[in-house]
Amino acid sequence: MAEIMRLNKYIAHSGVCSRRKAADLVKSGRIKVNNVVQRNPAYEVQPKDKIEYNGRRLRTQSKMIYILMNKPKNVLTTTSDEKARTTVMDILKNKIPQRIYPVGRLDRNTTGLLLLTNDGQLAKKLSHPSHKFKKRYHVVLDKAVTEDHLQTIRKGLTLEDGFVPVDDIDWIIGSDGSEVGIEIHIGRNRIVRRIFESLGYKVEKLDRVYYAGLTKKDLPRGWFRHLSKQEVIMLKHFTEGKS
Repeated sequence: MAEIMRLNKYIAHSGVCSRRKAADLVKSGRIKVNNVVQRNPAYEVQPKDKIEYNGRRLRTQSKMIYILMNKPKNVLTTTSDEKARTTVMDILKNKIPQRIYPVGRLDRNTTGLLLLTNDGQLAKKLSHPSHKFKKRYHVVLDKAVTEDHLQTIRKGLTLEDGFVPVDDIDWIIGSDGSEVGIEIHIGRNRIVRRIFESLGYKVEKLDRVYYAGLTKKDLPRGWFRHLSKQEVIMLKHFTEGKS
């Protein structure tokens, strides 16, 4: 280890989770330092310290990995599932030696772009509640959306957990009005589905086609690829100043 760093940062750099979640792991007593539970996230890890999580020794990642996946339907955005259902990690199984994890979530039945990485710092910034990173979805509904409802969504609407700002929305060209493209920057749970359900529509298909400057170009459903150096630089540039 080239530098002395705080315990939660060390854990994030080992690829377990973001720095914020790492602090929660430490406080909950799930991290051991030299075989002793350490509950202080600010503990400064020394070069010879042995850091363990669930009995597994952690080491900081020397190589950062950034994977863009086009997630299929019926796949969970999680690192494991107690019911043995298919997860995004099963798609990556034996193909990526480093331990990586998803940035944010897509519902089981939602398809499209998902970023996975072992860069805890970048993951934290991309997931920060105050970020303005745009996400665009292709939505297929059970019926055509009215002009009035498009205007209502454009202006932003209030759901049970507060006001929902929408950056852009319009019908998909060539559709019968039941397909729309919607662009948002917030990351609340099932937010796109809830927007339309609040107005009496059922979402039949939901596909994320754009995420923080990344698109699905040349990435078929169920496939993944490493981000290019230029794409990583772009993401880090966009996250500068985010805490």
